[in-house]
Amino acid sequence: MSQPDTLSAMAVDVLTTADGRTKARKTKAYAKTWQASREGNTPLAIGASAPPLTPARPSAPELRSPRDMPKRKPGSPAGRQAMLHAIAHIELNAVDLHWDIIARYAHIPMPMGFYDDWVRAASEEANHFDLLCDCLEAMDSHYGALPAHAGMWRAAEDTADDLLGRLAIVPMVLEARGLDVTPGMITLFEKAGEAQTVAALKIIYAEEVGHVAYGSKWFNFCCGRENIDPKDVFHGLVRRYFKGGLKPPFNEEKRADAGLPPDFYWPLVDD
Repeated sequence: MSQPDTLSAMAVDVLTTADGRTKARKTKAYAKTWQASREGNTPLAIGASAPPLTPARPSAPELRSPRDMPKRKPGSPAGRQAMLHAIAHIELNAVDLHWDIIARYAHIPMPMGFYDDWVRAASEEANHFDLLCDCLEAMDSHYGALPAHAGMWRAAEDTADDLLGRLAIVPMVLEARGLDVTPGMITLFEKAGEAQTVAALKIIYAEEVGHVAYGSKWFNFCCGRENIDPKDVFHGLVRRYFKGGLKPPFNEEKRADAGLPPDFYWPLVDD
C-alpha cells in the first residue's frame, strides 16, 4: 500500500489502524516524513480526509464503563500492573486524539506550526505507549490483558464540531490532569523498585507539559483571532463539555510552565 500523500490522509490512516503497536509505528514514521518535508521547505499538503467518529481499536482490551472497572490496590503488584495498563490505554487514545485534531479541523485555516505541534505530540504519545507496553511485557503482561475504560473517547465525540472545545477539554483539562497525578505515580513505582517504569513515567511527565502547552498556545491563538477573552471562553467550554468540575490538588508549577494560570482552573473546582 502506498504512503498517504497528505497530512490528513496520514492522520486517517492512523485512526483506522486497530493494532496499538502498529498505530504507534505508523505515527512515528509519518511524523518523520512530515518533519523532513518541513525541513526541506516542501511541506506536505494538509489535505481533507474525513476521520472516523471513533478510531479503530484492537479486539482487546475489553472496554467497560467506569463503574464496571475492577478495583485494585495500587500498592500491590497487580494494582501497579493495572495502573500501567490504564496509562497505556490513555496514551493510545492520546495518539488518536492528536491525529484527530489534525484531520477533523483541517478545514479551519491554521498556521503550519499548529500541525508541527500536534504531529510531534502524536509521535511522543506513540513512544509513550510503546514504553508502557515494554514495561507491561517486562511484568509478563501486555496491553489488552485487562479491561479498559470505555469513556476515553467521549471528549473527542463531544467536541467533534468545536475546535476551541477540543483544545480546552483534551490538552487543557485532561492532559493537564496528568501533570497533577503523575508525580505520585512515579513515587509509587520508585518505592516498588521498578526502575523501568519510573524511567518511562519521567519521560511521559516531561513531555506532557509540552502537550498541555500546545493546547494553551493554540487556544489563546484562536481566541485572539476572534477577539474573545480566553479565560471566559475556557470557563464556558469546560462547564459545557466537562462533567463534574475540576478536582484539586493541582500541580500549579507545571501547569504554569504549560501556560495555564490558576485563574483558568481554580474557578472550575466543584465545591
